[in-house]
Amino acid sequence: MATIEIKNVEGKAVGKAELAPTVFGIEPNVHVMHRTVKAQRASWRQGTHDTRTRGEVRGGGKKPWRQKGTGRARQGTIRAPQWAGGGTVFGPHPRSYDQKVNRKEVKLALRSALSAKLADEQLIVVNEFPFETPSTKAAVAALKALGLEGKRVTLVIGNEDVETFLSFRNLQNINIVPVNDINTYELLDNKVLVVTEQALKHIEEVLA
Repeated sequence: MATIEIKNVEGKAVGKAELAPTVFGIEPNVHVMHRTVKAQRASWRQGTHDTRTRGEVRGGGKKPWRQKGTGRARQGTIRAPQWAGGGTVFGPHPRSYDQKVNRKEVKLALRSALSAKLADEQLIVVNEFPFETPSTKAAVAALKALGLEGKRVTLVIGNEDVETFLSFRNLQNINIVPVNDINTYELLDNKVLVVTEQALKHIEEVLA
């Protein structure tokens, strides 16, 4: 069973945590992680793009000229696709980009991402952020003490940890995720993953 140091906001080790091997000790499944991230990013697309067909653009009710005898190509409407201002052929229309991913695959992708972060030594566990009131200054000091200054960080906190959220939210390169909202994309899209001890217990309870 793997263990990891638990640090405080001053960057000092205050204990150790045993990590569940079923969550942090598996061989990362790159294929499942790719499928999950791809589906997640696709679901963010609004799909509200729309173009007008020849039946939807304004005008063009009258035939431009008679069918025969002019020497020109026959035309039925000035709103056909080959005319300027005409309709669009095969243009995009509103649609859903959602892709189906099974629940077991989603959980496997999360476990794979967490195991990969531990294996790459990009996981830090902090016992807590003892902010009585929101303080960006204290948040900056904590990042500096943990050696994370200037790095792109994903911070996983407790669902009710409002003071921590408000303290870090204005900092550049810091992505704050409540533990109930963790997802494969945000676990991977960083240089360092920081998890509070409370959030770590919740993750192991859900994914183990």
